[in-house]
Amino acid sequence: MGDRYNAAEWLVDRHVGAGGGDRVAFRCRGESLSYEALLAEIWRAQHALGALGVGEGDRVVMVVRDELAFPAWFLGAMRSGAVPVPLSTMLHSADLGAIAADAGAKALVVSGPDVAHAGPIVGTASTIAHVVVIDEDVEPITGVDTHTWSAFTDSSEAPIAGTARDSNGFWLYSSGTTGLPKGVMHRHGNPEHTAKTYASSVIDMGADDRTLSVAKLFFAYGLGNSLTFPLAFGATAILNPDPPTPAGVLDLLRDEQPTMFFAAPGFVAALLDAGAPAEAFASVRATVTAGESLPADLQRRFAERTGRPVLDGIGTTEALHIFMSNRPGHERPGTSGTPVEGYDVELLDEHGAEVVEPDTPGYLHVRGASVATGYWQRPEATAEAFSHGWLRTGDVYTRSADGYYTFLGRNNDMIKAGGIWVSPAEVESVLIEHPDVLEAAVVGDRDADGLETVVAFVVPRSGRTIDAASIEAHCRERMAAFKRPRRIVATDVLPKTATGKVQRYQLRHQLTH
Repeated sequence: MGDRYNAAEWLVDRHVGAGGGDRVAFRCRGESLSYEALLAEIWRAQHALGALGVGEGDRVVMVVRDELAFPAWFLGAMRSGAVPVPLSTMLHSADLGAIAADAGAKALVVSGPDVAHAGPIVGTASTIAHVVVIDEDVEPITGVDTHTWSAFTDSSEAPIAGTARDSNGFWLYSSGTTGLPKGVMHRHGNPEHTAKTYASSVIDMGADDRTLSVAKLFFAYGLGNSLTFPLAFGATAILNPDPPTPAGVLDLLRDEQPTMFFAAPGFVAALLDAGAPAEAFASVRATVTAGESLPADLQRRFAERTGRPVLDGIGTTEALHIFMSNRPGHERPGTSGTPVEGYDVELLDEHGAEVVEPDTPGYLHVRGASVATGYWQRPEATAEAFSHGWLRTGDVYTRSADGYYTFLGRNNDMIKAGGIWVSPAEVESVLIEHPDVLEAAVVGDRDADGLETVVAFVVPRSGRTIDAASIEAHCRERMAAFKRPRRIVATDVLPKTATGKVQRYQLRHQLTH
């Protein structure tokens, strides 16, 4: 297994041991948490896990907002050798329950505002024996021991599990084209690699930095922005438990004075639309975007508005963070930049041969020490995506003669709306539950800013008509906001192959002609 190593120890204990315990690790709603206090909270989570009988290798599902309890439980689980599994607070109970069941979770930690999910999750995931609610008071949940986080008071020093760099560290669930999202398994050593590559060589992160991320901690992108990167360098992360809005983020920019701002292209567009003033970014030395391709016009407009570099890049849940990026002073709008130091990138054609000619499309593959070990209990999907250390991203790119990579599209039908993967099949399954809908097909389209949105083509049942408002209300009740179609197109028939498969490319063609 190799020499003993624990990610939580490297991220937190190291700074306290070196005399940096009084530095601020996190800011949240005006409250500061020092590195020394953070370590005590991690110990408290470890003692809580021990009291609940959660040990090495056990999965701890977290439906926790970006609040101070998140790093305590995430790092506390890792420090004890358990496996934290943070899930999206944007998902519905049924989705969360299915993922918790797939992970075989032994415990659930949930934020107070999201406690309504706990009962349905436990009802689906029979392996869960304990629920901990980040709240002062909560009604008992049927069929499971219910605890409040405040009930666990032991913050004395707790032992570090005998883990190594290659030990199972944490899982992040990533949506697929069909069926249940896949558990992406990351090792203890993976976060340090992202810090020593991207955070060091691209954005020159240091102890005096203060990070603010629109992407939440349950995303791979947000986890790096608001936990791995700041803690790796003894810096400070600004957490926002609330759903991000332009007004709320502008308030945080003014009040907390971050030096690094991380966003998705869709939020950049929203800030521009809201008339974000340049002075709000006075403390920011650079804005980083990822999650989907940043259109060149948005990059230019936001850089002009803020007077600061805008660095677009590409990362995946499987690679944990950005592995290809623009650099300060070397931004090329409309591209994903060049490979980050510590990663190998190549383009392959449909036969698996390397594409060497400039400006020739190829399938993007990446190799680096932060790439996941595979998908939990998905051997076929693992074999398809991971091979001899290389990750097949599913993206189609070109490479210029001077080494800049440009995104062309994906080799499947997944949609990335607001920087979040959306499965067409999942949206379609909700649409056809509507009493007026016979068939449905979902595709991605580009809005006026060049960002991807969800569009649904629907065929009415016999004797029925399509009422877009009714369908929108139906979707609003059954799925997260980022999944909902932004446009409903009524059609008499869906284009199909001889074998009955929907020809989505024809639908996309209809939207552009």
